[in-house]
Amino acid sequence: MTGPAAPHPVRVPQAGSRTERAVRLPRGASAPGPPLDTSALGRRENRAGTLRAVRVSLFFVLAVVVLFAVLVSYARAAPGGTSSGTAFQLDLFAVVAVAVAAGGSALSLGSAPRAIEVRQNLTVVVGRFGGRRRFPALPALSVRLVRRFPRGLLSPEPVEVVEVTGGRFRATYFLGEGLLPVTEGGRPPER
Repeated sequence: MTGPAAPHPVRVPQAGSRTERAVRLPRGASAPGPPLDTSALGRRENRAGTLRAVRVSLFFVLAVVVLFAVLVSYARAAPGGTSSGTAFQLDLFAVVAVAVAAGGSALSLGSAPRAIEVRQNLTVVVGRFGGRRRFPALPALSVRLVRRFPRGLLSPEPVEVVEVTGGRFRATYFLGEGLLPVTEGGRPPER
């Protein structure tokens, strides 16, 4: 049988086989670039950035709770502070305080990814809440150091705020020192 009604061979993918999606590089960027050291490939956990984000979130929530407690005690001690209208206003203020604490914590924790997965042709940032952002391979990334926090109360290791640009994506992250190589601006001297 010939013509459009003739059977055509169909390729059925094997179960369990997965292929990586292609990444579109920015215009003017060379394809793979220099070969990468294969020992640098793999998953890099962001322990220092995560610890700093968790501690900043806890301090923020603690500050909101203390502020709420001070304002509630002031409202109760003021003349007319025990009226039903004041109780409603305090309930409304409590809802706003919880929303501010939750939003601030989510913002702080969201800027510190769980890990960086470095592959031969792809760099994946594994987000705090399960999202994954795909960037081109390390040679095609632009990593700019925005700020560096030395070791201290919030983290026993130095933490860097870096702006990662690759292709059409740009994002800012709290990362442990050296998780991504800084390509713009260099590193500040150690104090």
